[in-house]
Amino acid sequence: MRVLVGGGTGFIGTALTQLLKAKGHEVTLVSRQPGPGRITWDELALSGLPRCDAAVNLAGENILNPLRRWNEDFQKEVLSSRLETTQMLAKAIAKAPQPPQAWILVTGVAYYQPSLTAEYDEDSSGGDFDFFSNLVTKWEAAARLPGDSTRQVVVRSGVVLGRGGGAIGHMLLPFRLGLGGPIGTGRQFFPWIHIRDLAGILTYALEANHVQGVLNGVAPASTTTNAAFAHALGAALGRPAFLPLPTTVVQAVFGRERAIMLLEGQKVIPRRTLATGYQYSFPELGAALKEVVA
Repeated sequence: MRVLVGGGTGFIGTALTQLLKAKGHEVTLVSRQPGPGRITWDELALSGLPRCDAAVNLAGENILNPLRRWNEDFQKEVLSSRLETTQMLAKAIAKAPQPPQAWILVTGVAYYQPSLTAEYDEDSSGGDFDFFSNLVTKWEAAARLPGDSTRQVVVRSGVVLGRGGGAIGHMLLPFRLGLGGPIGTGRQFFPWIHIRDLAGILTYALEANHVQGVLNGVAPASTTTNAAFAHALGAALGRPAFLPLPTTVVQAVFGRERAIMLLEGQKVIPRRTLATGYQYSFPELGAALKEVVA
């Protein structure tokens, strides 16, 4: 298949591109910078969709960038980097004389309201209670295509664990030094997925004609809490992980609204993902973390 990947130069895009190429697919990236095997967003807007069998959008400014203050400007960037790229691709697909067979968008489990008791699957309601949930609603709406000539899939991803990027990138140093631990109370749920499985679900959704609609991109180990994650990461590194990161520090670094993403969590079940027949490479946290830190 010829696959077009928006925002394909990042952590998830790199893993997805490697997997697609390993399976014999041809990949073209849409990015801000031109280069071999790439087109720019401007070229996409001007010339329309290049011939492709499937399109994926992964583009979006990193919300948890600790170097950026959580102010109105950054919030606008977080919104526009997701909505504009998604709208641009959706518009190009709708106008294409030969539209792709599949169109996949990766959003997030921030759609579901944080809770210590609720359990969410793909049919659960959400998307309307804070900045992040409203962002997911707008983002998914921006991807919707009229008609059914193209199969549409949305993957709501949890925290992505993998070598050389994602959430683990910021955590490894304190944990290696024995200074890691739970965030806040540690009781909040921690919906996670190994990068190989997120790339795997996306590839499976591209290749399997029966897959459509919303899939939760999380591991089936849905009862993982933040404290359990910290303990497992410490164990994988052979280090203690008892020092909690206080709520006040997290709020000071990330801002109160953004800190919610770390201090609160959701119990998310990948019910539809499992029902599609996708086989997880890393269904359990211990094995996933061992691979990441090896």
